[in-house]
Amino acid sequence: MTSDKTVARAEHKSLHKDQARWRRFKDKAAVASITLGGMSVLVAILLIFFYLLYELIPLFRSASAEQIQSFPVAALEADSVPPLYLTMEEQAEIGTRLDRKGSMAFFTTADGKLLSRIQLPLPAAVDITSFALESEQSELMAVGLADGGVLLVKPDYVITYPNDQRLITPELRLPYGEETLQLGNGKVTQLALRDTSSSLVIVGVVDGQLKALKWEKVTDFLSGESTLAEVPLQLPAVDIVPSQLLLSPDQRVLYVLSRSGDYRVIDLQASEQIDSGRVMASGEVSAARFLLGGVSILVASSHGQVSQWSLVRRPDMKPQLLRMREFDIGSRGNPVELLAVEHRRKDFVAVDSQQQLELVNATGERQALSLDLGDQPLVALGFSPRGNALLYETADGMLHYWHIKNAHPEVSWKALWGKIWYESYPEPPYTWQSSSATTNFEPKYSLMPLAFGTLKAAFYAMLLGAPLAICGAIFTAYFMAPELRKKIKPLIELMEALPTVILGFLAGLWLAPFVEKHLPGIFSVLILMPIGVLLFAFFWNQVPVSVRKFVPEGWQPVLLVPVVVLIAALCFGLSVPVEHAFFGGDMRVWLSEDLGITYDQRNAMVVGIAMGFAVIPNIFSIAEDAIFSVPKHLSFGSLALGATPWQTLIGVVLPTASPGIFSALMIGLGRAVGETMIVLMATGNTPIMDINIFEGMRTLAANIAVEIGETEVDSTHYRVLFLAAFVLFMFTFVVNTIAEVVRQRLRRRYSVI
Repeated sequence: MTSDKTVARAEHKSLHKDQARWRRFKDKAAVASITLGGMSVLVAILLIFFYLLYELIPLFRSASAEQIQSFPVAALEADSVPPLYLTMEEQAEIGTRLDRKGSMAFFTTADGKLLSRIQLPLPAAVDITSFALESEQSELMAVGLADGGVLLVKPDYVITYPNDQRLITPELRLPYGEETLQLGNGKVTQLALRDTSSSLVIVGVVDGQLKALKWEKVTDFLSGESTLAEVPLQLPAVDIVPSQLLLSPDQRVLYVLSRSGDYRVIDLQASEQIDSGRVMASGEVSAARFLLGGVSILVASSHGQVSQWSLVRRPDMKPQLLRMREFDIGSRGNPVELLAVEHRRKDFVAVDSQQQLELVNATGERQALSLDLGDQPLVALGFSPRGNALLYETADGMLHYWHIKNAHPEVSWKALWGKIWYESYPEPPYTWQSSSATTNFEPKYSLMPLAFGTLKAAFYAMLLGAPLAICGAIFTAYFMAPELRKKIKPLIELMEALPTVILGFLAGLWLAPFVEKHLPGIFSVLILMPIGVLLFAFFWNQVPVSVRKFVPEGWQPVLLVPVVVLIAALCFGLSVPVEHAFFGGDMRVWLSEDLGITYDQRNAMVVGIAMGFAVIPNIFSIAEDAIFSVPKHLSFGSLALGATPWQTLIGVVLPTASPGIFSALMIGLGRAVGETMIVLMATGNTPIMDINIFEGMRTLAANIAVEIGETEVDSTHYRVLFLAAFVLFMFTFVVNTIAEVVRQRLRRRYSVI
């Protein structure tokens, strides 16, 4: 018998050891799994962080340049005649050189091999006295002659694929024939032109006199041939000696600059001078060019500065030519001798008298590249259309071909976060506008409106959602009957499962028009609902106890349901009469005309209501759990010492639950900041900086969702969107870090309660 008991005890002890061993194994496995899961989350976050950095780093890399080839002009079978113009075709494989004798040479940029050489059809014994380029994009050239004539020519590059090999054949086109257009009867010393589908305008200085001619293009609808019909064009007299002429792309505005720095702006349609002044206080104008698009002018001075000027049209004021910004070329104040602009970006190259080259982006005010080109002075310089190559000629008769890497010149700290004065704007604003229908567009990549819109949307969402969620959590966890709590809490948490795209759809298509139609009702609800609830509570307390006892303790909120419905129905039922009585029948018009407050149908108030509805479940669930988890003995002890339930709530329960409540608010804020679909569908997605609750906005998340599918991979726009994602990532990271620090401090502070 004793032996059996011993065996049983041994078996029991062995079983106990096995169970303990299995329990330890499960504990270790759980710890390992949880640790692995936590580490995996951290690794995933770090991978996202480094991937975003990987996409961002190219934005801030400086430009680089590499010399590919140098060869003498003599290799082009040319005499030592100074050049008028240097350019390249799209692929930067073929260079074009026009000299002062009217000889145009086409050559390969890789080795300087001459492909063809064409002489312009100039009149006999007539010299070229001036040159003008219509624009870098069209490459239509005009040469002014000593007899007052103007010849228009254009290089062309025909691409064919014999034997599946690309072949570029350069040609010279004469779009208006071999006959010169007669501008006057003397030497043409300055020249400007603009050619459109409907007209051609040429302005020049002939024997010191400003002359202008305009030809309308008349197309025969049967043959399709176009002929030129001369139209009289009158110019007002100018009181300066022109050294530079610049004609706007719309053929309306003529800029006349003198070497001393005086300017006159002439409206060709009105035949009047609309502005005058000086582009520099001292020194001389050494060069002047239109920036891409022909809206603003670059003026180089003999003191080493390049300034950008634009004709600004402010309301109720005459147009004014204003200086937008100024760039210092080099550090020694040497005269700027050459200017060249890119064909497709707001970049330009300036070369001073010491052969110091600076590549600058005008919009971003960013100096992308600085090069010392040696000892020989430059006599001509040209960009490739893609901006990836540079061709220049030096005074010793050498041509130099450089390859340039300059992927994202328009991005700078100021362009992203500062005010930038964009072309045609009356003043520097914060603006996001990433694309346009024209190639002359000036990209606007300011993240300030997007960051502001993100905070604006989150603020209004938290303004509505946080008080309702926290107060609801307090009542549900502390005052509500357990049976009612079991029904209410899951119902509110079920709201979190509702897709935000549905909320956005409802907000955009139903809520926004409803709010616009019932503005007085909306504001009445916000004012009368709290008052009505408090009045009902007051009157309920006046009801005899014998009646109140029929409602079990903690079930009183059920009585509020008809009260809330009744107040809401009353407010919206009286919305139209109130609107007619106090706001002239239309509160929206009253806001706009009487208060000067603009109103958009899809605005921040609609977003606040919809996003507030979306963040309430997150905040409520976490805060309610935190309050309900406060140990009951703390509440019972406080009540036993004579404190009222409200005193216990405020002095014991809420401080103890404060870490959880704070975490709930931060998680709700993070949800509001990162929300995409509701903001995308419930606002006008206008990237503006206006705190007005009746104006829309665009958030970082919504902007990424809208534009990432349309952008070109690896473009500046593409990488700036990744930068927006990085800003959003860092914002949430900082907010969560601060929240954790505050939560830990609150926990340590109230752990002694």
